[in-house]
Amino acid sequence: MNDDLWLDRPLVLPWLKGRWTDLLELKSQNRLPHALLINGPEGIGKACFALALANFMLCRDPQGTSACGQCRSCELTGSGGHPDLYQLCPDEPGKPIKIDQIRELTKFIYSTAQQGGYRVVIIDPADSMNINAANALLKMLEEPGENTLLMLLTHRLGQMLPTIKSRCQRVDLPPAEVEMATKWVATQLEVESDEAAQLLVIAHNSPLQALAYKQDDLLGLRAKVLKGLADILKNRSSSIEVAQQLFKEDLELILGWMYSWMVDIARLSENEADPEILRHSDARNMLLALARKVSSRKLYEYADLVQEERKGLMFRRNPNKQLLMEKLLSEWYSLPRG
Repeated sequence: MNDDLWLDRPLVLPWLKGRWTDLLELKSQNRLPHALLINGPEGIGKACFALALANFMLCRDPQGTSACGQCRSCELTGSGGHPDLYQLCPDEPGKPIKIDQIRELTKFIYSTAQQGGYRVVIIDPADSMNINAANALLKMLEEPGENTLLMLLTHRLGQMLPTIKSRCQRVDLPPAEVEMATKWVATQLEVESDEAAQLLVIAHNSPLQALAYKQDDLLGLRAKVLKGLADILKNRSSSIEVAQQLFKEDLELILGWMYSWMVDIARLSENEADPEILRHSDARNMLLALARKVSSRKLYEYADLVQEERKGLMFRRNPNKQLLMEKLLSEWYSLPRG
């Protein structure tokens, strides 16, 4: 999951204002690097931050710390048709960026800016480049030409080639402060603070993911997963049956939930199943029951297994997803059974 919901909005979200000010200060001193590696957790607004910076760089009459919003360049950026802005992403979500796409980018990089100003490139997610694509990008990072800005976005910094990282200035976008994020999510969704706070817990404090949970019915998927897990424990469904229901869903997301639930069970186990410390209230009864039955050894072994399989998905090792879920859910069934 990423910032897709906000890609058409060149906004600097409140928790990123400090980084925005830092970059504009470099620009005012003519010290802005030609390549930025914009790193930060999913769902905090990296894509709309990059688009806002692109809009500012392309604007013909910026007003203080913002693009004017009225010049021809701003109109073109707003319509998604600016000829000097190149946005590169995989052909399909979850697929790699390939070398042919980088070759097409080369034509843009070494052409003349049609509006007579900057040329701006946004690559998102940059960690999805395969090895050939990443190597092909190196020359552009070394010799991009004048008045060129490349922004590489990632939430998986460890997957970026060291040679790519060394040629970019890293810009780490901070997570949102909880109180600020809660107020923002509550305002955007027009919900009470308690509901916004729970959405942020589920979304690991990523505000845009919290919006997606509400607006894209990810809460419905989460409820489906919780029901499947409960049905397995109560022998209402087999692990194979539930795996067949889930393996075509976003498994990286589901395994992230499962790991978070393991953390909650561990916290409950260490605090004599005190429900007050429970973070995931939607799974309350199941987590409390497991905390009373599961040994610490089995709990941590299972958490390690979930995290290892999740890493495999993140690093695109392309496992058989149905077999992966059958394995994890079979182990889930055995958790409270000694």
